Amino acid sequence: MILVTGGTGLVGTHLLYELCSAGKKVCVLKRGSSNTANVRKVFSYYTSDPDALLKNIEWRNASLLDVYSLLEAMEGITEIYHCAAMVSFESAHQDEMMRTNIEGTANLVNAALEKGIRKFCHVSSISALGRAENGGLTDEETFWKSSPDNSIYSISKYGAEREVWRASEEGLNAVIVNPSLIVGPGNWEQSSPNMFSKGYKGIKFYSSGINGFVDVRDVAKLMIRLMESNFSNQRFLINAENASFRHFFDLIHKGFNKAPSGIRAGKFLSSFAWRAEKFRSMLTGSAPLITRETARSAHRVSRFSNKKILEAFPDHQFISLEQSVSDTCKLFLKDLQ
Repeated sequence: MILVTGGTGLVGTHLLYELCSAGKKVCVLKRGSSNTANVRKVFSYYTSDPDALLKNIEWRNASLLDVYSLLEAMEGITEIYHCAAMVSFESAHQDEMMRTNIEGTANLVNAALEKGIRKFCHVSSISALGRAENGGLTDEETFWKSSPDNSIYSISKYGAEREVWRASEEGLNAVIVNPSLIVGPGNWEQSSPNMFSKGYKGIKFYSSGINGFVDVRDVAKLMIRLMESNFSNQRFLINAENASFRHFFDLIHKGFNKAPSGIRAGKFLSSFAWRAEKFRSMLTGSAPLITRETARSAHRVSRFSNKKILEAFPDHQFISLEQSVSDTCKLFLKDLQ
């Protein structure tokens, strides 16, 4: 039987849809505060009868920070997809994020080793990789370098990966996926779907950065293929294409029939913006729209290779960024009705 962590998140909900559509029985870890309604919402994007698929899901209460609850939740489990992670670029969340992402992953792989889990898939991030120099393509062999430019989130994901690699040395059969910026529908107030909420309101500024992008449906399908393959103790970078942030947001504006971004935000303006947002956040108690780390990443030029994953599965056709954004915009508008 399959166990999924982070089943209510962007990747987790789409992974559950793919597994349930294939007739798989799935156990999903949840905390008391988890909003399971988001799973049904995402299922309804792709099927007229989401409840029929939801019958394949068994919810099990457990916490990544409670080893005993994890051991109990793993009864009868043979495979694990670890999608759960805390994503934040606010310094106030640093300690919680490091605990959740690193200690939580350590607890999970330790429990998996004790239970003799057949195979383990860990969802990491491109932020846990290094960056190729001189405009080259970052790939699976571009290793991490300590730097003051690394975000707290990237440090936490790198630390989580180290726990999986450590467990693989101890006998855990594991694969790691490193998706680029994931595009798709979900909770419009969190993670990358929140970019569509902002785009719907209109984004006046654009930055000079370049990044990799991939549709969440591609990530979910490739995770399953890797788990069903003979690949073991390897990482795979999952990226559909590289594009500028300006092009990405222009596609969102196009999907909402709005004017494209027209003002270039240089480093000085971005620096002023995150400081102003920090001050506003302190006064209002609300989360800042821009942080120092997100402002910095918006100007970073990074390009990513998908050579290894396409060599593994040469028949896989990535969804284009244009199609991915268009599909997501349509679902966002549908939810507004």
